[in-house]
Amino acid sequence: MTKQMNKRKKQRTDNRSRMITVGIIVVGALLVAFALISPNVKPGTGVVLPEQVKRPAGDGLTLGDVTAPARIEVFEDFQCPSCIRYSNEIEPLILEELVETGKAYYIFHNYAFIDTNSAAKESQGAANASLCANEQGKFWEYHDVLFANWNGENQGAFAANHLVEFADALKLNVEDFQACVDENRYAAEVQASFENGVAMGVNGTPSVFVNGVIIAPGYIPSFEEITAAVEAAQP
Repeated sequence: MTKQMNKRKKQRTDNRSRMITVGIIVVGALLVAFALISPNVKPGTGVVLPEQVKRPAGDGLTLGDVTAPARIEVFEDFQCPSCIRYSNEIEPLILEELVETGKAYYIFHNYAFIDTNSAAKESQGAANASLCANEQGKFWEYHDVLFANWNGENQGAFAANHLVEFADALKLNVEDFQACVDENRYAAEVQASFENGVAMGVNGTPSVFVNGVIIAPGYIPSFEEITAAVEAAQP
């Protein structure tokens, strides 16, 4: 009997030790995950703040030297997952290798179309908000925050209250930004940008043009394809 009691006691001790060990491992994993994620999350908001990107000098929605021989124009919808990929993987190379070097001038155009059949109008709202941020000299920072916080087409990521939270996370003047969003101040400009895209032949995003010629229509153009077009425009 004593033998059996000792055996059970040992089993309970072993089980407790295993549970403690598993608990330590789980807590450790959670702490590591939190350490990796927390530097990019604005405390108390849940807003993801991406690392700041170094970009060439510019003016508003444009970057680089306006007299550069090549003119790169990109049309994007902030709800477009392919635009996120382009922005994260291809655009940085373009800015570093082609714009910073003076070979190309870079222009961003809003092409808000994904919300066409949605009452929420999140594409148009995000486009307008990006121009509200531009009023305070933060278009590109807001551009990055929009892409970093997207979570699906017309799923509420770009509801008006979230757009204001993004501005607050970037330390913009929230009162001025809120007024701009509430009155949809740049609705006409967003629509004009869309119509300009249609006239140029845009039928999806991202669409990239070099000196007015679309590169790889219907696909995300590669850095090599864009570079070839830019190099062909050099004197």
